Amino acid sequence: MAEPKESPAATRVASAHFEEQHMGVGRYLATRVTTLVPPMNKAPNPFKALMLLNRQQWLFFLIAFLGWTWDAFDFFSVSISVTSLAKYFGKENSDITWGITLVLMLRSVGAIIFGILSDRYGRKWPFVANNVLFIVLELGTGFCQTYNQFLACRALFGIAMGGLYGNIAATALEDCPPEARGIISGMLQQGYAFGYLLVTAFARGLVDTTSHGWRPLFWFGACPPVLFILFRLCLPETQAFRSREQVRKGLSGGVAGSFLSEGKVALKNHWLMLIYLVLLMTGFNFMSHGSQDLYPTLLQAQFEFSADAVTVTQVVANLGAMTGGTLCGWASQIFGRRFSIIAISIVGGALLYPYTFVSSHSVMAAAFFEQFCVQGAWGVIPIHLMELSPGPIRTFVVGSSYQLGNLVSSASSTIESTIGERFPLAPTSAGKSRYDYGKVICIFMGCVYAYTIIVSFLGPERLGRQFDAEHDEDLTEVAVRKLGVDEKADLEQGRAQHAEQN
Repeated sequence: MAEPKESPAATRVASAHFEEQHMGVGRYLATRVTTLVPPMNKAPNPFKALMLLNRQQWLFFLIAFLGWTWDAFDFFSVSISVTSLAKYFGKENSDITWGITLVLMLRSVGAIIFGILSDRYGRKWPFVANNVLFIVLELGTGFCQTYNQFLACRALFGIAMGGLYGNIAATALEDCPPEARGIISGMLQQGYAFGYLLVTAFARGLVDTTSHGWRPLFWFGACPPVLFILFRLCLPETQAFRSREQVRKGLSGGVAGSFLSEGKVALKNHWLMLIYLVLLMTGFNFMSHGSQDLYPTLLQAQFEFSADAVTVTQVVANLGAMTGGTLCGWASQIFGRRFSIIAISIVGGALLYPYTFVSSHSVMAAAFFEQFCVQGAWGVIPIHLMELSPGPIRTFVVGSSYQLGNLVSSASSTIESTIGERFPLAPTSAGKSRYDYGKVICIFMGCVYAYTIIVSFLGPERLGRQFDAEHDEDLTEVAVRKLGVDEKADLEQGRAQHAEQN
């Protein structure tokens, strides 16, 4: 039986990975400069790249995109209804935003639980379970009668939301053709911006337009996940996960025993990588929260924009985000993940001054291009995390690093608003207090960009890494431990045969 052929790109990635694991700290730091040089890979134009996906791969991407979009819809349902919720429960706006904080705090719990389940049992059923929880908790929120019930629902929602990111990244990207990974990564990440646009539109039509006040928005939010569940039930597991399961079945101890062994090996071999990914995602989450969360307040309280002008500016910014994420994700296939992140972060830093100091409606242009850069960098993240994460616990690592970074950065708006109140401005014509939030956001984001550039520069890259079981060094290590020489040869032959068949 012939061995499965390995692409030159995959061979280079494996070789570079081996060298990095066996070099000293000084040597590794020296290679951070040389490895940053853009590889200038030949990549098809975006449209041809998208044509590389077959029907099943497109369906995997679509269900992942829909899931991520609705995660954003459910999250921002509270953000956009704060005033109405505060009035109903007889609380201050800050009390309602505590529900948002609870979601961010408990997302890490969901990432750990559902990440382990997804790596053990597959991407399909944990996704279904996530969406069942979305339905129950969104309905529950819509029927809440007391403030404590509201907080309880949102806390549980945090666990459900936290379990989704790693799953959708694996679903969309595991089987994706290598040449199309960059653009698919960028498009996938922008599901969150799209979800924000959807909740903004539906809130206009559903919040405080009936006698039920804010409740119809949450009742509506519980409906689409029913369709997502039916959609996902019609799709199989990803090919990458099925190949891994087949290998696990051939090892002593069965699937469960092999999964535990792989997890132990992966944690032993890659614990430093896990720490690095959390540090990286901390910078990225500070980047998004720091540039977005307090920005509507800046527009309305400092620049004195009308509610409609604030909405239009936010919509323009999110259109820039979706454009930037898609294009920069695609460009990372040519220039490399680290170089793309660093380059677009430098541009984003240069645009901070107009983004935070232009007080006329012309700031919409700055908002478009600033969020183009922020989400441009983010567009590289799904595939970058997938390529850096160890195969046996890939969903767990992707989701947990993302959500732990989210947890650390959840206080971004509080930090900015607290510092901003130290820089008072002349009151508005109506006598309301004004603060120089623009100065604070500009300085804060400058520091965040610098941190993100440094962490990205110091980190590794696995552009072109294969995701199947045949190229998983951790799975091979487990096989060597569990099997004798003859059995290991049979296993390798079986893996090669499975690769040819699929």
